[in-house]
Amino acid sequence: MPTTMTTIEDNKALVRRFIDEIFLQGKPDAVEDLLADDFVPHNWGKTGTGKSAMTDAIKRASAGLSDARMTIEDVIAEGDKVVVRLTSHAVQTGPFMGLPPSGKPYTIEEIHIFRITDGKVTEHWHQGDFMGMMTQLGAMPGQAPERSRSGSGAHG
Repeated sequence: MPTTMTTIEDNKALVRRFIDEIFLQGKPDAVEDLLADDFVPHNWGKTGTGKSAMTDAIKRASAGLSDARMTIEDVIAEGDKVVVRLTSHAVQTGPFMGLPPSGKPYTIEEIHIFRITDGKVTEHWHQGDFMGMMTQLGAMPGQAPERSRSGSGAHG
């Protein structure tokens, strides 16, 4: 049983390193260290697979975003999978996801699922509040601010 716990703890540590070195620092050499050659990114559309797909994603994100921060809220692991719930923040300072630079910040919640084999990330799934991100970046119409329900001018 201790071996299983060590493997799960090793997997969690690998994912934390992945988030820090790849998502936040954008280090291309970390791609070589942390990803399997046959890495599959499941939610990126038609951007390819393998390490080159991740390297290309790092370049796109680095060109469009600055001041990136991620706060890990939860890390859950079982077997060969690690799930991370986090809050991410960045400022769009360059072209990003088809949008011209806005200079606007965004903060969203995300969930990432990693599959790990032999100490390497082999698969990645990602869900995030992309509608919220696009709204904060000015690409989607925002909701009108809620009016105060107290004080003068309130009507029922």
